Amino acid sequence: MKIQIISPGVYTYGSMVLGGILRDRGHSVDISKDLRRDGDVIILSLFSTLQLLDPSIREFVSKAESPVYCGGPVGICPEMVLGELDVDAVAMGEGESIIAMLVENGPEGIPGVAYRKDGKIIRSEPSGVDVIDHAMPLFPSDLPAQSVRGANVYIETHRGCLGGCTFCQVPRFFGRNIRSRSLENIVAEVRELKRMGVKRVAVSGGTASLFGYRNSLNKDAFISMLRELSVILGKRNLSVPDMRVDLVDDEILEAIRECTIGWLFFGFESGSDRMLKLMRKGVTVRDNMRAVELARSHGVKVGGSFIVGYPGESREDFEQTLDFMEEAMLDDVFVSIAEPIPGTPLARVALDTPSEDNPLFCEHSGAFRALKISEAEARCFEMMLHGESCKPVPRAISEALYSTYLNEARSQGEDIRKVYGLLNKYSEFV
Repeated sequence: MKIQIISPGVYTYGSMVLGGILRDRGHSVDISKDLRRDGDVIILSLFSTLQLLDPSIREFVSKAESPVYCGGPVGICPEMVLGELDVDAVAMGEGESIIAMLVENGPEGIPGVAYRKDGKIIRSEPSGVDVIDHAMPLFPSDLPAQSVRGANVYIETHRGCLGGCTFCQVPRFFGRNIRSRSLENIVAEVRELKRMGVKRVAVSGGTASLFGYRNSLNKDAFISMLRELSVILGKRNLSVPDMRVDLVDDEILEAIRECTIGWLFFGFESGSDRMLKLMRKGVTVRDNMRAVELARSHGVKVGGSFIVGYPGESREDFEQTLDFMEEAMLDDVFVSIAEPIPGTPLARVALDTPSEDNPLFCEHSGAFRALKISEAEARCFEMMLHGESCKPVPRAISEALYSTYLNEARSQGEDIRKVYGLLNKYSEFV
């Protein structure tokens, strides 16, 4: 059977894993970032809620003559997917165990699939995947040209998360039980990536140091993985970008310094203990600062992500975050407006918060009022500018950089208001 896998805009790791499984079943499989109607079956891998509103994707699906099956993180709310896209079925969870059955036999009777029948949506609960070692993924030939936050590809080393952050879909999609791949399975994959010309690889599973977790951190497993991959790729081509501040220590940070590019990103999210509690981060501002100081003591550079415009965030909370950034002097900063992803507790908080109390829908009346942006957009813009001035080597704010950050804040606000529209439309399912 000829199968077309489409991962719009970027090759997602999950789409490549599914491609490898189907290839090894004897199917002729092609994976593309472009919308192509070239297959007996089309698999659409979507990673963002906003892709459900993409006009080109909607038109592509509506005109497809072959069956179209949709999967990825959007599958956590299949009613929304089926309501917005005319696909034949939605994979609701991890797809490895069902993809062959779905492609070869259709959706009926398969666990973890939702589809329409006689005007109704039929859905069956997903069954988990215990072992996440898998066949060699189907790596597209142009993968070495891809860049996602500086890496050609992010590879998965484990699934699940111990955290309960309200804005994160990972523990809802993969669960809170940590399942790790074998080191042999990972090493074989990275050797193949190196052979085909991929240079920069990022290892991730949400929180990199949870690899090998068994009731507590298995530091030996994590450090062994970094050392083996560093030998294959060279330390300048290996990164472990995403970490929790409460899941690093001296040994882990020393391994990151020795075996990788020497950077990590912490999800600080806020400099307000009140907001961290609302977000269920499970850490405090003091924990965040301690992690920065510990990383710096090992010569590891620290980037940080922050969330603004979270329902309930006050101006005081926001200013406390600016103060934290000034004290931490981070090497890089990423700022985003709170996005209520379907299936997360934040989605329900967003629906229950009146518009007049939500920074995303309140017009900003402060220093940037002439820009005609929302309070959330203004905070996003201000924090991006502030982050540049708080770096160890401050960056001058040029007119071009000012415009870039303003456009980014406006774009985020516009996009997330569209997500709110979908949440309201499918409020009984999110």
